[in-house]
Amino acid sequence: MLVVNEIYVSIQGESTYAGRPCVFVRLTACDLRCSWCDTPYAFTGGTKMSVDEVVAAVERLRCPLVELTGGEPLLQADAIPLMATLVARGHEVLVETGGHLPIKDLPADVVAIVDVKCPGSGEAAKMHWPNLDHLRAHDEVKFVIKDRADYEYARGIVRERDLSSRVEAVQFSPVFGALAAADLARWILEDHLPVRLQLQQHKFVWAPDARGV
Repeated sequence: MLVVNEIYVSIQGESTYAGRPCVFVRLTACDLRCSWCDTPYAFTGGTKMSVDEVVAAVERLRCPLVELTGGEPLLQADAIPLMATLVARGHEVLVETGGHLPIKDLPADVVAIVDVKCPGSGEAAKMHWPNLDHLRAHDEVKFVIKDRADYEYARGIVRERDLSSRVEAVQFSPVFGALAAADLARWILEDHLPVRLQLQQHKFVWAPDARGV
């Protein structure tokens, strides 16, 4: 069984899949408390659903791209069989994870979007560093950047781990309302850093605090 906070179809706002229609399966609960979290409502509540019930709800929305998110989706053991079932039924499957839980058991075809927490999140110490050794070529890494210190922290990891040559994309995303995108863009350009500037598209299409979009 899974505890599901919400299932809805929207336009993907992040990652290299940004702009594509996508079904979001948001699972309840997270054991992190990032300072900039924009989905605290997913910490609690939700509805208990079986894997088959979730798959049926997804397929009613008639969209091939599906993302498991949260909360922290990997906290729930049945997230793995859910992903495997969705892949077997022909879906493209993404999972967005906070980086502090192991990704080594993800189904081979699932794209992991691993969020490496920077100091500004307040949760950097909880990163499960072996995850960076389990990244596959189709996976993506995301850093949410709150300030210059976060940027320098993320820049160091990208360079030390040679991340940009090992995964599909490395995304640098400014904390919405805290860091100007133009400042982050300038830092990336000044350092010739091989990363992508990522803006949360859904926050420009709809209200920043809108739910279910």
